[in-house]
Amino acid sequence: MSFNIRYGLAADGVNHWHHRKRLALARIRAFGPDLLGLQECRDDEQAEFIRQGLPDYHFFGVHRQGPGDTALEMAPLLFRKAAFALLDTGCFWLSETPEIPGSMSWDSAYPRTVSWARLACRTTGTVLTYANTHFDYEPAAIDGNARCLRRWLDQVGSGTPLIVTGDFNADKASAAYRLLTGDNALIDAFRQVHPHGQDETTYHAYGREEERAAIDWILASDHFRVLEAQIDRTREGALFPSDHYPITAVLDWKT
Repeated sequence: MSFNIRYGLAADGVNHWHHRKRLALARIRAFGPDLLGLQECRDDEQAEFIRQGLPDYHFFGVHRQGPGDTALEMAPLLFRKAAFALLDTGCFWLSETPEIPGSMSWDSAYPRTVSWARLACRTTGTVLTYANTHFDYEPAAIDGNARCLRRWLDQVGSGTPLIVTGDFNADKASAAYRLLTGDNALIDAFRQVHPHGQDETTYHAYGREEERAAIDWILASDHFRVLEAQIDRTREGALFPSDHYPITAVLDWKT
């Protein structure tokens, strides 16, 4: 599951985090993911609400850093402790110097991170690497972010089972999408089930039709087959869980 929960300090009126946080948490619980990637999660009372509401999950997130209050934002990954054993974790910045915390390149508006975890499936013993990210929104930075992530994917190696979730701030006609899904690097879970891309919008800006975009993706290596993939459009009247819909997928190991 990938879910941009919208940062808690945003002046969103009736859809302020304090009004919608219960609904956001309920949508996570409704799907009950073994792997969960969040974006725009601030390491303050927002992250604490998520941690307390999901006690069966391991939470790993790193501050993206940079100036001002946005330095506390994370793109954390969570995994169900009953499903996976943690082997290793790490984080790098989407920049020309990915090992330097808070680094930015390509005229990025903010520092951007990739958090990853190496996990062992408790039922099969199979090891996978799970990564979660949130790309910048400046066009040159989106392309740079994609190149940086692709380099890391190539370093991890095609023999490693991989799952990547994120808000990529780019649609599926973009160079970033082609770079990450080309050459059989990763498959788009949603399009494996819905090959014509039927109604794959995730970003909606609290129901604004003109803002709709398919920028949240679940990508996986060829080690997996996709059984299901959906976009959760649940809301309560005018109240949305976020300005993004969560996207979900059910994957299984190929035999």
